[in-house]
Amino acid sequence: MSTLKTTNLQHASAASPAIVLASDGTATAQLSSLNGGALSGARNRIINGDMRIDQRNAGASVTPADDAYTLDRWNVGLTQSSKFSVQQSTTAPTGFANSLLVTSLSAYTVGSGDLFRVTHKIEGFNFSDLGWGAAGAQSVTLSFWVRSSLTGTFGGSLQNNAFNRSYPFSYAISAANTWEYKTVTISGDTTGTWVGSTNGIGLRLNFSLGTGSSSSGTAGAWASSGLVSTTGATSVVGTNGATFYITGVQLEAGSVATPFERRSYGQELALCQRYYFKSKADGSNAYLSNFGSTVDAVSARFSTALPVEMRANPTVGYSNVGIDRHTAAYSITGLAIFGSLAKNVVALSATGASGMTANQPVVLYSNSTSTGFIDYSAEL
Repeated sequence: MSTLKTTNLQHASAASPAIVLASDGTATAQLSSLNGGALSGARNRIINGDMRIDQRNAGASVTPADDAYTLDRWNVGLTQSSKFSVQQSTTAPTGFANSLLVTSLSAYTVGSGDLFRVTHKIEGFNFSDLGWGAAGAQSVTLSFWVRSSLTGTFGGSLQNNAFNRSYPFSYAISAANTWEYKTVTISGDTTGTWVGSTNGIGLRLNFSLGTGSSSSGTAGAWASSGLVSTTGATSVVGTNGATFYITGVQLEAGSVATPFERRSYGQELALCQRYYFKSKADGSNAYLSNFGSTVDAVSARFSTALPVEMRANPTVGYSNVGIDRHTAAYSITGLAIFGSLAKNVVALSATGASGMTANQPVVLYSNSTSTGFIDYSAEL
């Protein structure tokens, strides 16, 4: 008599299983999908939802500017400066290694026009299949782990890139300094303008840290404006020293929260590098480019291979970088992309050096122990 083996998938809403009969007579139920999507590799629309990747700051605390990126793929917005800091934290719930930590730096009373948020922007290519803006738009389920020194009702929202469609949502934190798991199911928007299958911003997911009345609204309904939070939600920036941690963020098609989709570290890093890549020294005199050539006494050009094809032509930044010619070194005062991106290869033009001779082989290097870097940004 054959034995039917099934797998208990917590939180899973599955398609009807296919029954496979092995040569030994054992029958196994095989699932092909969850919530209408693949079992692995494509359920979670969030990149770096478990906060493992922090190329920019390597775990250091930063006091960000408005619209700055902190941990990879996690952006912040603020209308008043120096009200909170952000860093990668090792405080995390069971099964996770990291979280994103926000710490309030003052007791700020949020005005009607103020907003403070943590945001994840999803590229159109990774969102358009949900069909928002038309009949048949699919519902999505948001799930995450959260912890705060404050209790009460907190808020967030989904927004389109035109800021004229938004869905505020709320969730409760019941116990201070305790990890809690939250899920929110949101009906797909059948109206409004949503970016299609392009490299633009398909969706913004906001977690409010304090939002004024101008950007707050009723939870659980679509609005024809760019709301960030729900009316009356708890303000993290309103209490000096308040903490807010979040991790395990997942946004998936369907009305059921499935277990967090775990990708390998290498996969997650590569997904992040489509938007930002940091080439950094691991010691003094580390090379940061391929060999290039001097153009004249004050400039040189180089090529560099990026690990993945980036979303768009990147901008370049640098710190503690110089030009090395084996027997001589030169300082630089500028570094920029030269020409257009060719898939995952960029050409760099360095300027400001002096005393070089044209047509000599040179390389960009870190001229300070372990602190030199060149970074490339193609963020949404």
